[in-house]
Amino acid sequence: MDRDVRIALVSCRSVIGDTAGNLCRMEQWIRAAGNQGAHLVCFPELSITGYHVRPPIDTVAESIDGPCSARLANLAERHNISILAGMAERSGNRIYAAHLLAQPDSGCCRVYRKLHLGPPEKEFFSPASKIPPLFKACGLRIGVQLCYDAHFPELSTHMALNGADLLIIAHASPGKSSGEKLASWMRHLPARAFDNGVYVAAVNAAGDNGFGLSFPPVCVLIGPEGKVLKSYADANEYMLMADLSAQQLRAVRDHPMKYFLPNRRPEIYQEKQSAGSTE
Repeated sequence: MDRDVRIALVSCRSVIGDTAGNLCRMEQWIRAAGNQGAHLVCFPELSITGYHVRPPIDTVAESIDGPCSARLANLAERHNISILAGMAERSGNRIYAAHLLAQPDSGCCRVYRKLHLGPPEKEFFSPASKIPPLFKACGLRIGVQLCYDAHFPELSTHMALNGADLLIIAHASPGKSSGEKLASWMRHLPARAFDNGVYVAAVNAAGDNGFGLSFPPVCVLIGPEGKVLKSYADANEYMLMADLSAQQLRAVRDHPMKYFLPNRRPEIYQEKQSAGSTE
């Protein structure tokens, strides 16, 4: 991370079967984020197509080179802002939960496919088979994760070891109140930031998806010391604006007692030991 970066996290509603309407509503948020000086705007999991683990997801999934990604690339160009947004991606006979990065002047989108599927998702989605390279945007190296991915610490550590400055975790997590959802996230997301010396930003979908699922609006930014810097957990759609400080990240990584990754000893974890064994 070579400069300060302003990001916008948008906890917004997405309706299954209304992809065009979802993109139109997203453009309003994109415009607002740009007007407030954001370099990057991030939307929830499957924000373009809407999220579900029922057959309607089959009807809205499309290929990565289809009209959704073309529209997203156009929005990034038109508003001069980098955009992270999600869609159900169809590839052959498989459907992936995908998150796209569109940047000004790129003309195309890069894609992250969800690696760890929640149990209800396995009937309809396929898991990605490998971790893609980090996204580079706005002077940041970004590791993207989707919802259930965040429960596997090895993924965050892998991304940090490969140079991530920021982990963006886009959710479509239904149920509970906004306050309860944020409290649930606080059990593990601060640890992902603290253990790896990275910023962590998380955003949830909001409202009714039109097919019986309802999502509590939540978004949060956690600093590389594991402390919450900004958060929102209430009843309405919301855009959280947050500034990432390059100096704050350097201060953690230059401190011998705050940055743990250089002192890992991965070689000692390779062999399984039988119960009761000693050196």
